[in-house]
Amino acid sequence: MEEKKLDVKSIIGFVLIFGILIFMFYQNKPTPEEIAAQKAKQEQIDAAAAKEEKADDFVIDSTPEVNLNDSSAIAGYKSKIGAFGFTTPKEGTTVLENDVLFLKISNKGGHVVEAKMKNFVTYDSVPVYLVKDGNSSFAINFSTIDNRVLSTKDLFFEPNLTKSDGKQILSLKAKTSNDQFLEYRYEMKPGDYLVDFTVRTQGLDGIINDSNPVTLDWKLKGIRHSKSIQYENRYTRLTYHHEDGKLSKLSEGSDDEETEEDIKWISYRQHFFSSILAADEPFKSGELTSKNLVEEESRTFGFTKAYSSVLPIEVKGGEISKSMYMYYGPTDVDVLSKYEDLDLVDSIPFGWGIFGWINRYVFTPFYSLLSSYFPYGIAIIIMTILVRLAMSPVTYKSYLSQAKMKVLKPEINELNEKYKDNAMKKQQETMKLYGKAGVSPMSGCVPAFLQMPIFYALFMFFPSSFALRQKSFLWADDLSSFDTIYQFPEGFSIPFYGDHVSLFPILASIAIFFYMMMTTGQNMPSQPGMPNMKFIMYLMPFMMLFFFNNYASGLSLYYFVSNLITIGIMLVIKNFILDNDKIHAQIQENKKKPKKENKFQRKMREMMEQAEAQKKK
Repeated sequence: MEEKKLDVKSIIGFVLIFGILIFMFYQNKPTPEEIAAQKAKQEQIDAAAAKEEKADDFVIDSTPEVNLNDSSAIAGYKSKIGAFGFTTPKEGTTVLENDVLFLKISNKGGHVVEAKMKNFVTYDSVPVYLVKDGNSSFAINFSTIDNRVLSTKDLFFEPNLTKSDGKQILSLKAKTSNDQFLEYRYEMKPGDYLVDFTVRTQGLDGIINDSNPVTLDWKLKGIRHSKSIQYENRYTRLTYHHEDGKLSKLSEGSDDEETEEDIKWISYRQHFFSSILAADEPFKSGELTSKNLVEEESRTFGFTKAYSSVLPIEVKGGEISKSMYMYYGPTDVDVLSKYEDLDLVDSIPFGWGIFGWINRYVFTPFYSLLSSYFPYGIAIIIMTILVRLAMSPVTYKSYLSQAKMKVLKPEINELNEKYKDNAMKKQQETMKLYGKAGVSPMSGCVPAFLQMPIFYALFMFFPSSFALRQKSFLWADDLSSFDTIYQFPEGFSIPFYGDHVSLFPILASIAIFFYMMMTTGQNMPSQPGMPNMKFIMYLMPFMMLFFFNNYASGLSLYYFVSNLITIGIMLVIKNFILDNDKIHAQIQENKKKPKKENKFQRKMREMMEQAEAQKKK
């Protein structure tokens, strides 16, 4: 029976079909009138969705403002908080800032209502905000002895800002009297993203009902900072440190929730920036929630995920005292490593197991060293060259195995023809030939397996390396995001590919294609029962083209240069190091030597002989 193979005509047919599909997508793109109508319809949908969002669990703050000019409104406020006479309403904010961080803290609720990075901007040159326009809320919820349930987000605090030795200390007190109050205390140091934060009460042991739980409720919606919201959302995740050293994460692609114990810190990561709450003494438990807000790529949608944490606070002797830290800053290993006592550097997505170890302790410091002397793109190329040279012995082993298989190919073809009607016997004789020649068909796979930790570590390094953020190289504006040489018209997008064309993935795919030609092209067609494997392997570069179009251009640059170097190394090995005649002579010598079977080989031979005998019966 003739084996089916994919000929040139079939390949041309696939290419033509793909071209026709692209042409149809382009021809059927909507007219400007249709785009305008669709945009109007989308605005209506967004407006409806916004109304629904205000009603869900992730409403940040729906508390109405108190009209300070309306005596009845003030009376209503006092009635709401009870007969304990907390601080009279007084609107306003207080600013804490140093040379890297700007915080605005509201009198109402005493929490951060604006957090701005002073030295970073978004992809469209707008300052990076982690908190702004009500996307965050922070409150302590407790009940009183007359069974009223109060939240600090409804209380007004009296601010008192002092400065000493470069430090800024802001004390905010919600008072029932001068010696009875609930206090939020912020302490900001020069050049530091970490703010000391303390919650305490004084004289409220006769007001707070300690038989009911006191909880800290922290919510935040991640603000978009990158040009691709789907790509940013892939690395936007709630991470937490718990149970004395464990590091866990909620799902990055779907809604998720967990209840955990002994939580040391919680990180609301927004790809390259993080909002972190940490404590000196871990929270005994916590209810953590992450809600995915991104359903598809959008050029205008402003939020990635909605996070929520509910944490219990202990009441001792009727009073509250909790020392914490708030971090608003970059997800940068150089910055987070400064806080060793809190282990905040673990919030960076280095990868798991040995892959994360290689990324964190090898590639990250190595690239930092290179980029301190060379431009960022050149540093990637130099690192790629050094990595490939270090892996060249593995490449040599792989190519040597392929050369041996190539030498044996005529003999394998003879066996295939001789035993074409007896698959069992053909397999048995083929393995016997490999054994006599001292060749293992799996030896070419082992080097590839050894390279997997390097492959995965670099796969995690480029998208998460803060050092690459907004660093340009050639036509790429940002090595931590995709490069764009052509932007499709608004409203047009190729499924699984995107609304733009990136050049680095195209170059990487071409390099991968030629690499596959030099490696799999030699051996794959000879594998019995796999007539189309060669085509499937050639399909890989095409798939990589789609996969990498929305990934970091630094990653595509690495794979492009890496495959070029590998091709060069293999050409040197083929033309100047390996000698097929010598390999053939060595194989013939190996055949003459008696081979001692190990237990596994003997067992396999006996099983195959038994199967052959059974077949004859």
